[in-house]
Amino acid sequence: MHSIYTYIIHSLSDLYPEQEAKALAKGILTEVFRFSALDLYAGKDRDFSEKEHEKLEDILIRLRRFEPFQYITGETSFLGLPFHVTKGVLIPRPETAELVDWIVSDYGKRKRLRVLDIGTGSGCIAIALAKFLPRSEVEAWDISDTALHLTRLNAKRNGVVVKCKQVDVLSHIVPAGQATICVSNPPYICEREKAGMERNVLDWEPEQALFVPDEDPLRFYRKIAEEASKRLSPDGVLYYEINQAYGHETVALLESMGYHDVELRKDLSGNDRMIKARRP
Repeated sequence: MHSIYTYIIHSLSDLYPEQEAKALAKGILTEVFRFSALDLYAGKDRDFSEKEHEKLEDILIRLRRFEPFQYITGETSFLGLPFHVTKGVLIPRPETAELVDWIVSDYGKRKRLRVLDIGTGSGCIAIALAKFLPRSEVEAWDISDTALHLTRLNAKRNGVVVKCKQVDVLSHIVPAGQATICVSNPPYICEREKAGMERNVLDWEPEQALFVPDEDPLRFYRKIAEEASKRLSPDGVLYYEINQAYGHETVALLESMGYHDVELRKDLSGNDRMIKARRP
């Protein structure tokens, strides 16, 4: 291995598990400094300039503060698609990719679709659906200016069209229109769960996109389901990413609101993570 690779691991080893430190070292060298596989694994000689050394030290300082690597580079990948990310939006998760896969599996053969993504963040769900369901019309809502700006940038980057609209779904209802699919990955972590969270999430990712009050953990699911019931077409379907602790409660909520054929699905880690429901 290249000596810089070993140096990075040593610099992070007191704060990160070994495998994570190795993954970060590889990411820094290949994504930031454009090392090839030969450079990295064969230990091919390559001198760092003074400017590169300064850049590396800055990255290591930020990592030692537990800043997510994706925020440092401003880049991440979601279902093989490139995305810009900043501190104002959540970093896309593998579980969210599983939700998109479910939708694409259900609707990949449909010729015309209208999709509404509520709480779009970086735009990862909306843009991936626009990319993998190319005959769809996709609209994305978020309360955040930063999120909507980033969604527009990411849509352009991935060569798709996504209509963006600033909406506070908890307080502002927009005129009804029809959608085949409503999908949302809303805030769902209870305040009491903060104590068990990693610092790279708790200290850096936006609170308004993560947390709900302990006394009302289903507030976004309830409100979004109310809105979706007005916007979904007669054969329309609602999809959620959910808090694993409230799978059955979320199913019961949707059924009490008249949704039917409600399906709770686990993620690859075996946790209750996704729900699909047909409109009332």
